[in-house]
Amino acid sequence: MAVDELQAIIQRCQILEEADFKGEDYNLFQVAGQKCLEDGYAAQLLEVIQNEKNKVIVKHMGWNLISPLVRCIFTYKQEDDKREHCLKILHQLAQLCNPKELLLGLLEQIEQTSGEQVCQTVMLLLQPLQTVLLKLQSKKAYSVGLSLAMIMNQLTPLPVPYTKQQIQEDKLGLCQCCNAVVDFAKPFVNEVVKNMEKSSECNDMELKEELLKFCMKSLKYPLLTAQLEQLEGIEEHPFRHFATGIVHILWDTRELMPLMFLHRKGKSPDWENQEFADIEQKNSADSLACLAYLMFVQHFGIDCFPVVFSPSYLLQCNVTHIEVLLKRTEESVLSKGLDLFESCLLRMEDNSLLHQYLEFRDFINVPQDLVKVMTLCPIEHLRKKSLNVLQLFIDKFDAEGKHTLFRCLLKTSNHAGVEGYVIKNIKDQIHLSLTKACDNIWFTGHHLVSLLDLVLLLPEGAETDLLQNSDRIMASLNLLRYLIIKDCESDNQTGVWTALAKIKQNFLKPLHVGLNMSKAHYEAEIKNKKENRREAHSSNTVCSVTVSGEKMP
Repeated sequence: MAVDELQAIIQRCQILEEADFKGEDYNLFQVAGQKCLEDGYAAQLLEVIQNEKNKVIVKHMGWNLISPLVRCIFTYKQEDDKREHCLKILHQLAQLCNPKELLLGLLEQIEQTSGEQVCQTVMLLLQPLQTVLLKLQSKKAYSVGLSLAMIMNQLTPLPVPYTKQQIQEDKLGLCQCCNAVVDFAKPFVNEVVKNMEKSSECNDMELKEELLKFCMKSLKYPLLTAQLEQLEGIEEHPFRHFATGIVHILWDTRELMPLMFLHRKGKSPDWENQEFADIEQKNSADSLACLAYLMFVQHFGIDCFPVVFSPSYLLQCNVTHIEVLLKRTEESVLSKGLDLFESCLLRMEDNSLLHQYLEFRDFINVPQDLVKVMTLCPIEHLRKKSLNVLQLFIDKFDAEGKHTLFRCLLKTSNHAGVEGYVIKNIKDQIHLSLTKACDNIWFTGHHLVSLLDLVLLLPEGAETDLLQNSDRIMASLNLLRYLIIKDCESDNQTGVWTALAKIKQNFLKPLHVGLNMSKAHYEAEIKNKKENRREAHSSNTVCSVTVSGEKMP
């Protein structure tokens, strides 16, 4: 019997000193213990492990039972007594075994699991793993960091539930597992907090750094791609609960504000390989962008946030994060970028954003990213939202800022629909300038004429594809018509009458030639079609059919 074999090995080892244990003894103990578990003698194995006389043996050899123990736990059903015995054995091993050896055994088990069992295995081993780490005296920070990194690396390949139904079902257990990992980290967070309370500087910087790495990984996965809006019918949204836990860790360790404003310019790994350095930088950018979304859109940790910053400064801080999010193609990430941008803009009054902000590269890049979403994104509601956000962005700038932004969009968008939309905005600004008492120099006079040079122009002269560019051309003609009607030649506030000769030469004349060419082209096409039809009709061969000597029609 397996139990007899185990008892024999135990009796043999009881008379030996710790230093006299041999490799053969370890192997025999593991094989016998595994056989007991597989044959259903978990209760007897538990008695052996709980026996005070066997403490030394279990301390040195018990960690070898982790792998067969985990297998047996998953074999038995939830209500099975044998499963309960196995769980008690696991608890006893966590209390009795050498912490370093058991740590390696637990991490090895987590590393070897895959697929649907990942979350189950992690949740099963979190408690014993926490117990072991709390008992460590040396290299605790390294071991905590290694454990958290191993867990996150195993969870990362799993798909993140996105729809309400997927979140409620949580088939793989990811939602539950993520929250369990936050609870697992709490004692180590408390340890860092206590150290910081004792002195102004944290003595255990290594542990704090490992916890920060865990938070940064969690922000990238699963929070960056997770659905974080409050869903009807779900009282406690698991990912919102997880996000709250991550933000609390950052706040408790005094890392939340530095991350929000300093963009983590401090400590970062020195990679010899530039490719690794670029990956690290990208991962950090994704995590910080997600953190900005959590705070300014979902308001996690907003109570801790200082209320002394101007809306324009907050936009400046977040525009880098917005750019990172808008460059992604996933619906969940793109929508976060649009929501963050919209949230920052809604804090501001119209015409309050100074034109000098456009000297920052990010303020030029972000509207171009919006244009890409508007024109290339296959998801309709995101295209519509990006258009609304672009209009918000335009509205917030002062007159000179709008003028500069319009020039930039006309030069870079390369899309007739977007150009037509920009030209409509220019018309609206001219209308405001002409109807307001105060004179707006940026949409009248020579400033407007320089803008009209970009508007009243065919991209490829007379050879421009008029159908392809119809949105732009119609908007340009509509603007020109408005200027001629609204601005009298005697007033000439807009300067259009002065530039009329140039407009005729550079825009109307090539347009007239282009229309004639298009007309001639289509007439030729119609003529060819008719001739081809006539030839096909005349070349039809007339056949006679005779059936039983009688000619058929």
